[in-house]
Amino acid sequence: MADLNIEVTYFEKGGPENTNKALEIAKKYADQFRIKDIILASTAGTTAEKVLNVFNLDTFNVVVITHAYYFTGSKLRQEFPEDKLEKLKKKGLKIHCGTHSMSGIERGIRLKKEAWQFVDLLAKILGSQFSQGVKVCIEIACTTVDAGLIPDLDRDVICIAGTGRGADTVCLIKPVPTCEFKDLRVKAILAKPL
Repeated sequence: MADLNIEVTYFEKGGPENTNKALEIAKKYADQFRIKDIILASTAGTTAEKVLNVFNLDTFNVVVITHAYYFTGSKLRQEFPEDKLEKLKKKGLKIHCGTHSMSGIERGIRLKKEAWQFVDLLAKILGSQFSQGVKVCIEIACTTVDAGLIPDLDRDVICIAGTGRGADTVCLIKPVPTCEFKDLRVKAILAKPL
């Protein structure tokens, strides 16, 4: 890819009110840079539903990463309503419900014992120094590769994530599997909250 000339959007506040604009930004740069793989974080399905209005699934490989089953503990099987999950899969979205590249055992230890482990600490630092959405974009890029949902690792991807609910962050990323994490490159932050 040649030199990039981009306009970055900085939202005054993070949150779901930025979702439509974040999706528009993602589509603009997907078209401009001929990006075919779009990776989206969606916890409850609202953002996943909205992505269908922006990206044509015949043209784009749209992957939705949601929380793993029992992410919030053994009392709740899945935050993403399973009927909605099935409807969106039938519409052609690829949806992955698995352990995140920056979660799992280390997060579980911290939640039970309050001891910070390296990967959990890395996630916390990325979230506080850049934004929660930037951290999630990095995380879902690796998670998607680990799940085998990106057909060509030589292609860049656009990741869309947010602060809590909705989308407020868009990143252009060179994805890698988790085992090659040090080689991941955030080529551009296209949108994020201040």
